[in-house]
Amino acid sequence: MLSSKAKYGLKAMVYLARHEGQGPCLIAGVAEAERIPKKFLDAILLEMKNQGLLSSKKGKGGGYVLARPAERIMVGDIVRILDGPLAPIPCVSRTAYRPCEDCIDETACTVRAVMQDVRDAIAAILDNTSLADMRISKVRAEAVLMYDI
Repeated sequence: MLSSKAKYGLKAMVYLARHEGQGPCLIAGVAEAERIPKKFLDAILLEMKNQGLLSSKKGKGGGYVLARPAERIMVGDIVRILDGPLAPIPCVSRTAYRPCEDCIDETACTVRAVMQDVRDAIAAILDNTSLADMRISKVRAEAVLMYDI
């Protein structure tokens, strides 16, 4: 399950993608627009900056911007930074593999086989969806809400 931290991080990153090329965005503006607690957002954006997905500028005219184009920031990268591995169980993780203590034969484990398929399906979607894709989806959703009576 996606944590609140990752959900808020994705919402904030999509907000920044929608404002790409318009200069830095203030945390307070992002927090208000996306209904994210400001203090929580501070920590999330700092983590994204430390991982190289955001740049920041202090002082007047300061705020956060994407460190690279929205087309080159994948949702899977954001989720892994904020929530850790995508795998539902450690024995199928590509980045944080750990064998299960109760498993006798990993190669014959039917639970592992299904969870590996789950991990692969999640990764296939998240690693092939960029912030630019999400930005477009949000614009479409807003247009539907605006004109749907």
